[in-house]
Amino acid sequence: MQDSFLCVKFAFIQWIARQNKYEQNHTKTGKSVFNDFAQFAQRRILKRELTPKYSKGEKMTLIEELTEKAKQSPKRVALPECEAEKTLLAAREVLDKGIGTPVLVNDPAVIEETAKKAGVSLEGMEIVDITDEAKRQEVIEKYLEEPRMLSEKACNRRMKKPMYYAMILEAAGYVDCTFCGHTNTTGDVLMCAMDCIGMQEGVDVPSILAIVETPGFEGPEGNRIVFADCGLNPEPGAEELASIAIASADNTKALMGWEPRTAFLSFSTCGSGTAASVDKILEALKIAKERRPDLKIDGEFQLDTAIDPAVAAKKLDRPSDVAGKANVLIFPELNAANIAVKLVQRFAHGSAYGHTLSGFAKPVADSSRGATVEEIVGDIAMLVLAAGN
Repeated sequence: MQDSFLCVKFAFIQWIARQNKYEQNHTKTGKSVFNDFAQFAQRRILKRELTPKYSKGEKMTLIEELTEKAKQSPKRVALPECEAEKTLLAAREVLDKGIGTPVLVNDPAVIEETAKKAGVSLEGMEIVDITDEAKRQEVIEKYLEEPRMLSEKACNRRMKKPMYYAMILEAAGYVDCTFCGHTNTTGDVLMCAMDCIGMQEGVDVPSILAIVETPGFEGPEGNRIVFADCGLNPEPGAEELASIAIASADNTKALMGWEPRTAFLSFSTCGSGTAASVDKILEALKIAKERRPDLKIDGEFQLDTAIDPAVAAKKLDRPSDVAGKANVLIFPELNAANIAVKLVQRFAHGSAYGHTLSGFAKPVADSSRGATVEEIVGDIAMLVLAAGN
């Protein structure tokens, strides 16, 4: 078991290295691929969308809808970045709005100092003291009841860091989800989640989905559809594409309540074009179906074939549960997904929302470091929904 864990971790480290190499060669002004998506996604969640006053009959925004859904089944949310005032301000709103119970994971002295600076009452919130050695040992013993990548010695060492403590709490069942990334880098969040929580079954790499709203588009879910991967995997291989499809389908179901119908996108539809990229997609489709035969996944499809029933009827000579009615679109690589999101934003004046990391065994959110308190609250609401799956 430990050998398999080591193999998975080695593959994950290789994946991180590829992302870092890609960032060094392709980014501008030192911004990472990870943070680029996080920033564009977070900017779309406007302050007034979270607490607007609307007239009778006026439709709620997506974030409002998801927040209301989250209130129906609040969860325990670990918040380790308590040195940031925004974390505690958001925690106060999350508790007061009934979205969840904030569990502050840090040194109590740090929490109290931050709360004083921010003018935030801690009443009703739970505090986990990371300096309490007896409590730490209790958590470690619970955590190690199942096979883990981390040894007892490694847990003791790493749990001195609040983020590691929080994710070990989550893996051990003390909390339902972890919200971080406001002060930690995306790379640190990913490595911590891999070490402490691990990937969900059938998934090799994490990914980020975007819930996209496009004015004028009428699909099976109205003007909403999911794009993936929009932030983490620049040039995914077949197994990575399969992982992205599986994780995105599961996360979409948890967040939106839809029955996911997932389409692998290409310039080709069912062999109308030939290229190495098409071969890769077909291999990814095969892998995804083998790993998750319960999911509706199909391809390779051009965009119109995936979302337009009339086009699908003309181009396909076989039955499909996905063609013409896809609600989850898997792009062949990050360039295509990033361009697609920006086309929707610029030409159609649409919006894209991103939050939790898809693919981990338990829900983890990687926030933008520039996120506002309102944006953090919205992200936590989405995280709570993911935890309810």
